[in-house]
Amino acid sequence: MSVSSRLYTFASPKHCALPQISPSFSLKFPPILTRSLPFASHFRRASLSFSTRSTAMGDAVDAGMDAVQRRLMFEDECILVDENDRIVGHDTKYNCHLMEKIESENLLHRAFSVFLFNSKYELLLQQRSATKVTFPLVWTNTCCSHPLYRESELIDENALGVRNAAQRKLLDELGIPAEDAPVDQFTPLGRMLYKAPSDGKWGEHELDYLLFIVRDVNVNPNPDEVADVKYVSRNDLKELLRKADAGEEGLKLSPWFRLVVDNFLFKWWDHVEKGTLLEAADMKTIHKLT
Repeated sequence: MSVSSRLYTFASPKHCALPQISPSFSLKFPPILTRSLPFASHFRRASLSFSTRSTAMGDAVDAGMDAVQRRLMFEDECILVDENDRIVGHDTKYNCHLMEKIESENLLHRAFSVFLFNSKYELLLQQRSATKVTFPLVWTNTCCSHPLYRESELIDENALGVRNAAQRKLLDELGIPAEDAPVDQFTPLGRMLYKAPSDGKWGEHELDYLLFIVRDVNVNPNPDEVADVKYVSRNDLKELLRKADAGEEGLKLSPWFRLVVDNFLFKWWDHVEKGTLLEAADMKTIHKLT
């Protein structure tokens, strides 16, 4: 079955509630960004008052969002890009994951997916927590998140901004200290663009950087982000795929992880074992798998 014709089923996320925000609060750019970035002129949309944005948000919010996830939804600013990965603006994590906005405004944000292997060449997987707004309790690759609109994560050269973000999130989600995952040890292998609804309200539309790293690390999962973790061999993963396809044990996989598995993972796993990851890297192509 082709990737485009595969039918995926996912768990339904919990609904969420909007905190009260003062109508006088305005969102402004950090001066260092507006002075130093050549694309600063693209960010006019972010100078809108936060109250204008939050009013639109409030219309779509339900009661019950976990407090940690609510904070991340409104404090984190994702990097908006076009289909060629050129930065065109930024917006809240909340707006970037509303299917209504994804469809009506074609919001596309930059993301990353980390695939961490230990010295036995086993892949670390995580099960997303039950409180995640999108795709709760699904199994996925080691870490999946977004570089934020901040100077250290906006560096395009050698995908340094994305690698900085990956190191930050490995600590946030899995308790992996920075010294266990040095930025220079991440190998960017490729980029893919995909769109996937989570339920009728939430979803993903991402230009995803695929980062591989081979390290033995200390793992201490954050329960606000991660329900479970495990290392899998190739055969273990194939059995996981079989169960997900058969609907056994209620097991579900994230759509981005499944796309990587179906298109890239096993051939890249060969390079992990041979120590030839750089031979597999192709950062010029954006694989459009929507």
